[in-house]
Amino acid sequence: MNTLPAVDLSKRDPLSDTDPRFVQRWSPRYFQPVPISDHEINVMLDAARWSPSCYNEQPWHFYISDERSFARYLDMLVEGNQAWAKHTSAIGFITARQQFSRNGKPNGFAAFDCGAAWMAFCLQANQLGWYVHGMGGIETDKIIDGFGLDPDAEQVIMGFAIGKLGDLSSADADTREKETPNQRHPLATMVTRG
Repeated sequence: MNTLPAVDLSKRDPLSDTDPRFVQRWSPRYFQPVPISDHEINVMLDAARWSPSCYNEQPWHFYISDERSFARYLDMLVEGNQAWAKHTSAIGFITARQQFSRNGKPNGFAAFDCGAAWMAFCLQANQLGWYVHGMGGIETDKIIDGFGLDPDAEQVIMGFAIGKLGDLSSADADTREKETPNQRHPLATMVTRG
């Protein structure tokens, strides 16, 4: 199985027993456009499919570009994200069904469950040697119109881009400075026990 190149962890401080897959996951913006196979996309999607969800509702829906639709998907990103995402292999969006299929009642956990599917998708992509960058900088109205979504029934959660890491040595100094994994807040700032 392919694995990602080692990420410089010098700026990170994981506990010694934390699985490196979590620590090495990051969201670069410097890619090289290479073809991605349907099989690889399907493996990533299958990992997401096994994610936990409230009442096993699995409210997520993934929209992912192919070669023919790439430009249309790219246009659904804000301009700043288009600048780097145009060098990726695929662009996608995740939406959440807002009602439970079992009874039609509102599903207040749909976005949370999509987050679980998103993380599974990312980690599986990394295991296949791909990087994934999630985006909030998307054109929600264009996505709703482009896919004919009913915004009362389906919420646009996020966008993402998939690609292979580019050769940073050819990037300008500012880009090279930004294209490193960032730090995380200490555990003590996010946890209360007892």
